[in-house]
Amino acid sequence: MADAPQIPDEAETRARWGAFAWTAENAEKAKAVIARYPAGRQRSAVMPLLDLAQRQVGAETQTQGWLPVPVIEYVAAALDMPFIRAYEVATFYTMYNLVPVGRYHVQVCGTTPCLLRGSDDVMAACKNRGMVKGKTTPDGLFTLTEVECMGTCTNAPMVQINDDNYEDLDFDSMSRILDDLAAGKQPKTGPQNPKRHTSEPEGGPTTLTEMVKANHDYRKEW
Repeated sequence: MADAPQIPDEAETRARWGAFAWTAENAEKAKAVIARYPAGRQRSAVMPLLDLAQRQVGAETQTQGWLPVPVIEYVAAALDMPFIRAYEVATFYTMYNLVPVGRYHVQVCGTTPCLLRGSDDVMAACKNRGMVKGKTTPDGLFTLTEVECMGTCTNAPMVQINDDNYEDLDFDSMSRILDDLAAGKQPKTGPQNPKRHTSEPEGGPTTLTEMVKANHDYRKEW
């Protein structure tokens, strides 16, 4: 499971982020998000606005981004909601980072399907590159977190790195992905198993095989 975050010093955080405000572009995005909801229900926009704020912080720090308390306060004020309600959302969902992270946030799934399929090897590849669970590497490049199921059990083991999923991993493929990221390259996302394209069985589909190349009508065969 993920370790409890160590919230940064409040005085330093407020000194850096106390004057947070939307960029002109994000102000328009925030306005569009709020407009999706009926009058008086603008608080329903808290999740997308927290995500938008985290991405803005990330753009300013050249990282995946995080949510300093003053930034959460800013979002709460924009939605006319108590700070604690926005904070409850930010602390409930692991998609929000409550502490600074690196440029690449490596989230390794450690739930049973991934564990049985070799997530220990994936974690070993991360540690081989100097990562420590719950910490950011000294160069600021990688943050390693162990998380619960991210819903890609068919292609276990998997990791999420920022917005991308990497699946069907082993020690070598995970090492290659980390090497590419460190070199400024974009690795292939999705399954790393060359024998399948998405989550179909290795070697191709085993049912409805006539549908692979054409829209086959099976009704005459029933």
